Amino acid sequence: MATGSDGVRFGLIGCGAWGSHHARAIARAGRLVAVAEHSEASREAAKAEHGGTAFYADYREMLTRERLDVVDIVLPPHLHYEAGRAALEAGCHLLLEKPMCLDLGECDELIALARGKGLALAIGHEFRLSSLWGRVKEMIVAGAIGEPRYCLIELWRNPYRQGAGGWRYDIKRVGNWILEEPIHFFDLARWYFGGVGEPVSVFALGSHIRDDHPELQDNFTAMITFPNGGYAVVGQTLAGYEHHQVVKLTGTRGALWASWSGAMDRTLHPTFSLKHFDGEAVREVPIEKHSGEVYELEEQLANMAEVARGGKLRCATGEDGRWSVALCAKAQESVEAGGPIRF
Repeated sequence: MATGSDGVRFGLIGCGAWGSHHARAIARAGRLVAVAEHSEASREAAKAEHGGTAFYADYREMLTRERLDVVDIVLPPHLHYEAGRAALEAGCHLLLEKPMCLDLGECDELIALARGKGLALAIGHEFRLSSLWGRVKEMIVAGAIGEPRYCLIELWRNPYRQGAGGWRYDIKRVGNWILEEPIHFFDLARWYFGGVGEPVSVFALGSHIRDDHPELQDNFTAMITFPNGGYAVVGQTLAGYEHHQVVKLTGTRGALWASWSGAMDRTLHPTFSLKHFDGEAVREVPIEKHSGEVYELEEQLANMAEVARGGKLRCATGEDGRWSVALCAKAQESVEAGGPIRF
């Protein structure tokens, strides 16, 4: 447990485009003591912004030399297991970006290791700490729509950037594009239906528009069924423009409609709204705090600081992360089989 007046001691592994946002969020939540980044250009950029922080080219050296409370890993997916295991073995609470791992056996090993050492293992499904998407969950739990029966989660956006070294377009490093962004929506759907039991089956379809990458779906749709007869539809296109996400839920006594758009600026000036239908009237639900991945990231890092001080983990757990990876694996299996896959 972190003690003392110097704040929770964080180590960051990976400080590229998204990792730099993690670094700023850590600086607000505690102390960014050390950064491990193999790219010299990214290290130098981070040094200019984070004075007083130790920098390493190899995260193993960082874990050996530094006394850390929490390690935050922001690496390409194929590196998650190895780095995550090293951080847990070093005795650090761990925030691991999604997808947790590319292999379910590796997910199981990390879960068991964290449990055995009494450490928190959190997965970067940041929507759970969102003022918008989290408010939807609160209203479901409060009975605002009765028992959920239908959920639509859809994202319309421009194509992915390549990522450092082109990893996001490399099937061996990314796993598949279902693991890249739809995994967030699988996590949301399972979370929203959490009171009715775990997913029963998934049926998925995908298509591509890039002849040079037919193995990666630019358009993707999946239907997940639940034990109460309810179901969720997850859809994404990378062949659109800007960045627009919607969640629509209906239940036995009402409906919710949440939307988020980052048309001009995805991180700093998004627009968002939430409406509730109680069966008779529609009302706007006020959202008190900004919603967006940068704000949600700050909430995640703040929660990890709380955990290091002995507080409760509110982020997605390792078990949640494993479920999300399993759903994506079954969805990919369904795309290839052309039919539904049961759990």
